Amino acid sequence: MAKSTAKTPQFRCTECGWATGKWAGRCGECQSWGTVEEVGVVTATTKARATTSPALAINEIDISAAQAHSTGIGEFDRALGGGFVPGAVLLLAGEPGVGKSTLLLAVAAQWARMGHKVLYLTGEESVAQVRLRAERIDAVSDSLFLAAETDLGVALGHIEHTNPSLLVVDSVQTISSADVDGVGGGVTQVKEVAASLIRAAKSRNMTTVLVGHVTKDGSVAGPRALEHLVDVVLQFEGDRHGPLRLVRAVKNRYGPADEIGCFELTEDGIHGLPDPSGLFLSDRTNPVPGTCVTITVEGKRPLVAEVQALIAPSSSPQPRRVTSGLDSSRTAMMLGILERRAGLSLSTADCFVATVGGMRLLEPATDLATALAIVSSVKDISLPSGLVAIGELGLAGDIRRITGLEKRLDEAARLGFTDAIIPTGTSVKTQGIVTHPVSDIAQAVTVMTSLTARSKCEGAPNS
Repeated sequence: MAKSTAKTPQFRCTECGWATGKWAGRCGECQSWGTVEEVGVVTATTKARATTSPALAINEIDISAAQAHSTGIGEFDRALGGGFVPGAVLLLAGEPGVGKSTLLLAVAAQWARMGHKVLYLTGEESVAQVRLRAERIDAVSDSLFLAAETDLGVALGHIEHTNPSLLVVDSVQTISSADVDGVGGGVTQVKEVAASLIRAAKSRNMTTVLVGHVTKDGSVAGPRALEHLVDVVLQFEGDRHGPLRLVRAVKNRYGPADEIGCFELTEDGIHGLPDPSGLFLSDRTNPVPGTCVTITVEGKRPLVAEVQALIAPSSSPQPRRVTSGLDSSRTAMMLGILERRAGLSLSTADCFVATVGGMRLLEPATDLATALAIVSSVKDISLPSGLVAIGELGLAGDIRRITGLEKRLDEAARLGFTDAIIPTGTSVKTQGIVTHPVSDIAQAVTVMTSLTARSKCEGAPNS
């Protein structure tokens, strides 16, 4: 029998589990400050044990048990990459009041109506409150079981008694174990609760959905190891004052990690939006200065989005730079490029740049639309309503090529757009839309100005 003896390090990071032999103020793995704590020296002796089942050749393994099953909600399936995988553990995170519980209750009810048993554990509400919400959104089913519990041992007892195929825990920060020190929601408690629920999910082949809180910057609250332990991490996004909600896959071991599902939250529940492009455009009949439309790709889905910019003289020695739905650092870079390469004076102006409908535009392909929206606001000219701009902007003012251009133009043509400013050197074949290749931002501004003048001439009454 093989025998090994090793000493575990004295200090360990409570966020990511990084271990070291001496104390450090900053974790060497996740770079977090003040998370390295002493755990003591333990001498471990590991002996080889007999295997319960022999190792199999990879081509002899049955994959039917790991195939995804549809949840009955198309947009949720899209974000998951096909649906629920038996034994998978999902983490759904989002801001308070955005609609996480409403979405999961609708998913649980739809799963129960398909003949599966579902256990919904709530640690934040009573079962009567959950029942009232279920009646409001038509999510009542005989196979959906509710339990209000915050003790991990009792929660595992509910799982043993009910034996569900789907477990929903709302939320993982409210469950605590009496066998572990620390307050509920703390690092130690969250890791123990998550590990116990993951063991139960894997041993029972039970799909488990954990609801997680988020911090002020939008990241998942609690230890970073929680995201490493689960199989799928979903971000639930949206403005609580608007109807649009997005489920974004951040990590997915069973499918693409860049897909999104679009939903509309109404008084009678949450509904999928197979074609949500209209929600990301402003409701206006006539073009106004400071707006430009672009096509972004989320996963495999092209979406139309609108960027709005407002440039106004500043009375402060430090002009304001405010963004919403865009990366602030990249927007600041656009302002510098326009001032240096396009001759715009922006150093003494307040700049406000935002997207419509709560859309988040993070890919570089939307740079050109952001830049043209700013130019449109500065020059006080309205871009044609049938124009879209797609391209990445470099520091030298050059317009770089992007991926999926033909897919983006097909979506623009389908929605009735007639002109597109795109990077030069790109060969695409799209019916119903005229492309205008440009090589740099100065040329893009020239094309934008000519298209605007042409649109005014076409819209002028005949003399």
